Amino acid sequence: MQDPRIREMADVLVNYSTRVKKNDVVLISASGTACLPLVKEVYAQCLSRGAKYVEYEFSVPEINRIFFNSADKKQVSFFPGHKLDFMKQVTVYIGIGSAENSMALAQADQGAMITHSKVVRPIIDWRVRNTRWVVTRFPTHGSAQEARMSLDEYEDYLFSACCIDWRSESRKQEKLKKLMDKAERVRIISSDTDISFSIKGFQGIKCDGRLNVPDGEVFTAPVRDSVEGYITYNCPSVYQGKEFNNVRFEFSRGKIVKASSSSSTEFLNRILDTDDGARYIGEFAIGVNPKIRVPMRNILFDEKIFGSIHLTPGQCYDECDNGNRSAVHWDLVKILTGDGEIWFDNTLIQKDGLFVHQSLLDLNPGD
Repeated sequence: MQDPRIREMADVLVNYSTRVKKNDVVLISASGTACLPLVKEVYAQCLSRGAKYVEYEFSVPEINRIFFNSADKKQVSFFPGHKLDFMKQVTVYIGIGSAENSMALAQADQGAMITHSKVVRPIIDWRVRNTRWVVTRFPTHGSAQEARMSLDEYEDYLFSACCIDWRSESRKQEKLKKLMDKAERVRIISSDTDISFSIKGFQGIKCDGRLNVPDGEVFTAPVRDSVEGYITYNCPSVYQGKEFNNVRFEFSRGKIVKASSSSSTEFLNRILDTDDGARYIGEFAIGVNPKIRVPMRNILFDEKIFGSIHLTPGQCYDECDNGNRSAVHWDLVKILTGDGEIWFDNTLIQKDGLFVHQSLLDLNPGD
């Protein structure tokens, strides 16, 4: 018997997030095969909404690892133009991840991964800019283990974070967006962290279940060369198949001039040397999902942790274009619960992971 929450989640993805309608061309892109039950339900709902064509595809990380370790330079550098041609016909993109092993690419050739990510970037850019898209995750034993939970606990956690009243959350986020729109400067103070930057001229963007499920953040971009100070991220991050802990950055005139990690400083700096933009910040965001409270080693969830911020090296978003361009976009998370402050200009917005500004109190979790 199918878990009824799968149908509820599909309803969020199809009817709220991407608003599938008659004559849409839909691409359902699945990583891993464990998410088949959700792919089937999304597929059926897209058809019932009148989409004229629904394509589905599955990728397998273990096969991708063979490619990165075995392909020669010509193969790694080949641009799959047919994929871009099809993407230009797509109006709705629904990405579903169901990783059984987050370390499947840990021993893959990192140089090949970086090169290939640059090659296929135009396809991703087209999808982001020209489709109604959403990405999500499906619970697996592997992801539950990463989150230090049983599968049942992880399913409860995932579905509760995804299947919430996003229209209500959107109204609450609007108040934070308005404060962000008015602010000129941000300062974040916490353990081994004192960093400030300008956001003057950039608007706040609500993330209210349209592009990510789960969602729950309000983001903007810093003026590219304005970031000063230092930050130590206290949330573990898995990137390109490797886990990074206690990543610490020091900034001067917007650039990361010193970077270290307790787990892999060499690989960290190799990523930051991917291109010129990788050492500058493309995004600043505040996490506000009331149901996400602890790290899960899954960035789609961890960047939404209530009481957290992420300050992202690499590519900016078109909605807040600060001019930074990179093949990297790495959402590294700092949880402020217990010892953090967020200031907009001279106003304290959040303290110890809870909003203290009067207009934002209803964003705080009810429990």
